[in-house]
Amino acid sequence: MNHIVIVGGGFAGVWSAASAARVRGDADIRITLVSPHTDMVLRPRLYEAEPERAVVPLKRVLEPVGAEHVQATVAEIDTTGRQVVTSDGDVLTYDRLVLATGSQLIRPEVPGADLVFDVDTLAGAVALKEHLRDRTDFTAVVVGAGFTGLEVSTELAARGRVILVDRNPVVGPELGEGPRPAIEAALDRLGVERRLGTTVTAVKEGSAQLADGTWTEADAVIWTAGLRASPLTAQIEGSRDRFGRLEVDAQLRVSGAVFAAGDTAAARLDAEHVTVQSCQYAVPLGKTAGHNAAADLLGLPLIDFAPGPYVTDIDLGGAGAVFTRGWDREVESTGADGKLVKKWIMEKIEPPVDDAQEILNAAAYVHVVIPAAHEL
Repeated sequence: MNHIVIVGGGFAGVWSAASAARVRGDADIRITLVSPHTDMVLRPRLYEAEPERAVVPLKRVLEPVGAEHVQATVAEIDTTGRQVVTSDGDVLTYDRLVLATGSQLIRPEVPGADLVFDVDTLAGAVALKEHLRDRTDFTAVVVGAGFTGLEVSTELAARGRVILVDRNPVVGPELGEGPRPAIEAALDRLGVERRLGTTVTAVKEGSAQLADGTWTEADAVIWTAGLRASPLTAQIEGSRDRFGRLEVDAQLRVSGAVFAAGDTAAARLDAEHVTVQSCQYAVPLGKTAGHNAAADLLGLPLIDFAPGPYVTDIDLGGAGAVFTRGWDREVESTGADGKLVKKWIMEKIEPPVDDAQEILNAAAYVHVVIPAAHEL
């Protein structure tokens, strides 16, 4: 029996499994997803007040479509012998492999780093929630004024003082100038203080030091700056980008029997753009990789990765959200209208559960058209 092994239980991994099952049909192909967790974590929602609710049990997606879940951590990938070895020493032999182990936060190397919180993992987000539970008089220092840092800052601003820190001279540097006025207006409205052109260089109980040597009050320091691909990418031979992601061809093949999806894959969109690390791309990357892994074994045509138009929607807490379309990030809606679109997107990223046909239908590779606020 041919065997597809998918490493990773996030968006890309789960949709790889569902898509492979859809293509497999009644063919004799075993599909195994390896993840140390019992749940799929809806990572884009971990900044929310109740992060523990941002999960979907893996068995409710995998079992209905006939895919297995091996609860384990992968320690080694042997592409020559086509084997995956878990930390427990178990060996899974594969005919096709999909690496979908995502990305992880680059933890700071500063004095007191063990005191720093994050919302990169469910455990990290829950730890932050418990640390600030029932408190409304705290001061939180958020390091990184990118997508995650902005969402964390504006969420926490309803409950306490927030200081947003970034090395860059502007907020949202990677988001461009388009949404910046709306973001800055929201930060002003919510009272989020900014310390730009600097960073946190040390942390101790109750305070954080900035690059100029000054200390500021900090009941919690939350680090959101910088992502890198899973270390498992280093075990796959191939070219990598600056984030450590494996460069893939149009069908998401790294080489031979190995495909990559999600934040482990650097997939080209056009002559100027490569995928960014987000669920917006993790879902179609997973569907494409799973489809192609199964199609490759069955001798069927492979499909090219061809996602829909690029969008961003940044939750700005009590100030709503800002929704943009295109790589120039033209603002389409802000405030309550932007929040309406954000809510729609967050509902759509959650996979269906329990119903095999519904899951398989959702695994079909189709462009998701995000409606304008007035259409919702």
